[in-house]
Amino acid sequence: MKDLYDIITSRRDTRHFTTDEVPDEVLAQAIDAGHHAPSVGLTDATRYYIITAGEIKKQIKTLFLTYNEKAAEITDTEAQKEAYLNLKLEAIEEAPVGMVIAYDRSVLNTFTIGTVGSNEAIKFSAVCAAQNIWLSLTEQGYSMGWVSILNYYDFKTLLDIPEHIEPLGYFCIGKPATDYGKQPMLQQLNWKDKSGSANVTHINSSKAISKIKKEENTTLQTPNKTLKKQLQHKINQKTKPEGALGLLEKLALQVGLVFETDAPQINAPHLVVFAADHGIANHGVSAYPQEVTRQMITNFLEGGAAINVFCNQHHINLEIVDAGVNYDFPTQTQLIHKKVAKGTQSFLHTAAMSSKERDWCFQMGAEVVNQIHAKGSNCIGFGEMGIGNTSTASVLMAMLTPFSIEACVGKGTGVANEKLENKIAILSKSIQNYKGTDDLEEVITYFGGFEILQMAGGMQQAYQNKMLFLVDGFISSVAYLIAFKMNPAIKANAIFCHCSEEKAHKLLLEYLQVTPILQLKMRLGEGSGCAVAYPIIQSAVAFLNEMASFESAGVSNK
Repeated sequence: MKDLYDIITSRRDTRHFTTDEVPDEVLAQAIDAGHHAPSVGLTDATRYYIITAGEIKKQIKTLFLTYNEKAAEITDTEAQKEAYLNLKLEAIEEAPVGMVIAYDRSVLNTFTIGTVGSNEAIKFSAVCAAQNIWLSLTEQGYSMGWVSILNYYDFKTLLDIPEHIEPLGYFCIGKPATDYGKQPMLQQLNWKDKSGSANVTHINSSKAISKIKKEENTTLQTPNKTLKKQLQHKINQKTKPEGALGLLEKLALQVGLVFETDAPQINAPHLVVFAADHGIANHGVSAYPQEVTRQMITNFLEGGAAINVFCNQHHINLEIVDAGVNYDFPTQTQLIHKKVAKGTQSFLHTAAMSSKERDWCFQMGAEVVNQIHAKGSNCIGFGEMGIGNTSTASVLMAMLTPFSIEACVGKGTGVANEKLENKIAILSKSIQNYKGTDDLEEVITYFGGFEILQMAGGMQQAYQNKMLFLVDGFISSVAYLIAFKMNPAIKANAIFCHCSEEKAHKLLLEYLQVTPILQLKMRLGEGSGCAVAYPIIQSAVAFLNEMASFESAGVSNK
């Protein structure tokens, strides 16, 4: 056996292999080393899949090439792009053995020691196993190369890997054809130099954790009776039968009262998509894997989502907030960074968040709205993104209204049949497991989502700032439900943009005694309903300000 330090320093992420086969005993010893890696809560959640068939390798190589082209397009310069395309970043077809190292998140269906601070500990255990395998192969004269440039959803589909199994990537295994000059390949090719020593900081003092500022809610103020009478008279005197413009007349009155003028103008409209991940998604309650949250954020930032199209169409400024996505976005990404944590805990077993995290959500949501208000905006729409958040919203609705969980659960992203039954069963069990009280703050701490509570805090702040705020679909309406229960005054400033196809939304709107503008059978989220309804709100403002009165047009109103 080689000296351990020699093994560690000679380990390489290998992309060049000989044609030598990998003996079964070599692979078995390496996997045994992986099995002896640290495992959080002794869950043994790491899974291994071995691939030797050439046709399967070819299909995986195709997946790599598709994403590798995408990676090349986001390099910083043309020179860097050329250098990147010249790198050899895989040996999928050349390596004798392929291995998928993955972790089984279904272990989180039962209490697991060590996962309360971060359910990513399951993933970290699998990474430890991968490193042990790498070191074992190195000691035996073999090596491994990690391929992560893949669409993981397609990757899992291709290999028929169960939905609850999450791959770290594809690993190429064989006998190395080179030692890369005893340095990392990317360093040998002058892509980047590895630092000569580790980055170590000695902490000798601590900093006090700041207390969260909690604003007192403003009680419901009686509308300015004189202004209300003035607005209603102005609306009634337009050249039309009284009430003929229906909901538009009510919208015009509301907008005028919010802006405290009989000639209101909407300035710098914004739509904010709050995004976060949910621990409950680990239990198969969604039709899509959690990874889709991060992928959709990237889609928003690249301008490819429905909300981008609608905001561009109607000249609405779009902002994306990372309220708690289970992903580390680059620091230069054009996000509003308000990450509370990398997703909530699963409320099947424990509270989704701490009371401090709950308070952070309200504070951060208010900060986002203040930041937008400071840009001169007086109108803001609230949208969301987060795999699993319809489940969170359904439980919150069931806990905060008289409706049963069965009445509050719908298809969400598209679950049906057995998966829908499983969703109802998991959420019902979660409510049964809850031992807390009916106190609002206790309920939203236990069952809340970071993006939902940040929206609730933002809605409260929009009211304080005398802004008009637009509520999107089911999940945004649950955020409003929370904010409304904390401060009923906010209803004066809220416009409900549509009734979604999520079955509980209609019940919730009726419970709140509000009338949505549209009913288009939408269930997309993202604030899409706000953007589509916005021109109707503009029409209400336009007729109030620009339509002739009976007197100015010389038309008899008798």
